[in-house]
Amino acid sequence: MSFLRWKSLVIAILMVTFITGCASVPMASVEQDTQAKSFKVNSGKANIYVYRNENFGAAIKMPVVLDGKIVGDTAAMTYLLLEVDPGNHTVISKAENDSEVKLHAKPGKNYFVWQEVKMGLLYARTRLQKVSEAEGKSGVSECKLVKPM
Repeated sequence: MSFLRWKSLVIAILMVTFITGCASVPMASVEQDTQAKSFKVNSGKANIYVYRNENFGAAIKMPVVLDGKIVGDTAAMTYLLLEVDPGNHTVISKAENDSEVKLHAKPGKNYFVWQEVKMGLLYARTRLQKVSEAEGKSGVSECKLVKPM
């Protein structure tokens, strides 16, 4: 088999797995998911929601790092709820590339970060984007909560 044919076959297999497979992450209870979707913020804290409300890349888990510490993995149609102290925070999504969002959290506020999955060369790529509260709440409502680490 020629190199070009072999390369095409590998890419085709990766694409099928990338599009049709399904990653597994530990899920929170229905009660925890319902509570998180109330968007209540504990006194003196802020919430950061990192969500993936798309099925593209379902076979791929993507680690999420908050301030240098891995806080969990997302999969298709899932989200993480990160309760933080007020101040500066950095959220990183890891894949074939790393994508970073910096936030200055104020007490009593919710922040929403959309974790987009993109086609990469050999693996999925990622892109984090801060979104509005309305867009974030809508996106989170389509997803299920990942169990906190």
